[in-house]
Amino acid sequence: MKLYFPTIAALAMGLAASVLVPALKADDLDKRTIIKVEESIDVQGTVLPPGSYVMKLLGPSGDRRTVQIFNADETHFIATVLANPTYRLAPTSDTELKFYQATDGRPPSLHTWFYPGDNFGFEFKSGGSEVTARSARKHTTPTTSSAGGH
Repeated sequence: MKLYFPTIAALAMGLAASVLVPALKADDLDKRTIIKVEESIDVQGTVLPPGSYVMKLLGPSGDRRTVQIFNADETHFIATVLANPTYRLAPTSDTELKFYQATDGRPPSLHTWFYPGDNFGFEFKSGGSEVTARSARKHTTPTTSSAGGH
């Protein structure tokens, strides 16, 4: 029995590690991010009222520029938008959202979205707002887990 214990322990550890790896990498592929907005925002013509939302890429094998927006628990699909690739020199450890300046009583429009640690991000068309951007890092809550309960 003593000879089997190390083998069983090694197999159990290997199985546990293989189960965790796909879950940990899932968000890196789809860039799943939970955002919390304190005021209405415009994402390429779709106005999101204050609340929490999930933004993620369409899929790992799909177009890496297609962004989907869902409600916080991902039970209601809200919009699909096509973003342009953009680049920043210094990545941060937080999700970074920047907005076009709001004009004429319209909500601010999402300008860019960068996933934590990434230099490459997504740029969105203005929803009729000026091109001046402002940071909204304080309004976001990134998530690194694809499991429920966020």
